[in-house]
Amino acid sequence: MRVNIKPLSVNQAWQGKRFKTKQYKQYEKELLLVLPDFEIPEGKLKMDITFALSSKNADIDNPIKCFVDILQKKYNFNDRNIYKMNITKKDVKKGCEYIKFNIRSIEKPKTN
Repeated sequence: MRVNIKPLSVNQAWQGKRFKTKQYKQYEKELLLVLPDFEIPEGKLKMDITFALSSKNADIDNPIKCFVDILQKKYNFNDRNIYKMNITKKDVKKGCEYIKFNIRSIEKPKTN
């Protein structure tokens, strides 16, 4: 299905400055500490993310922006290079939440 309308960005959806909450700052700090060393490939990227959430009421799209922004900070890449995302929501018990992710190139390797 297709609708011919320009998508609205998060930046266009809100007026004024947005400030990080204490909860976001703590989340960012913890993620930056536990994220493993990882080399981000050059060029167009594909990202797979699984959010294992304990609330069945949680929307699948809510955690994406914060998580990707923190990944950019950790791995020094620009999310404008992400051309494909596969997002999965998994139900887990409270206290068993996690995030699983992978980032890889969608461009074919050049051969000589």
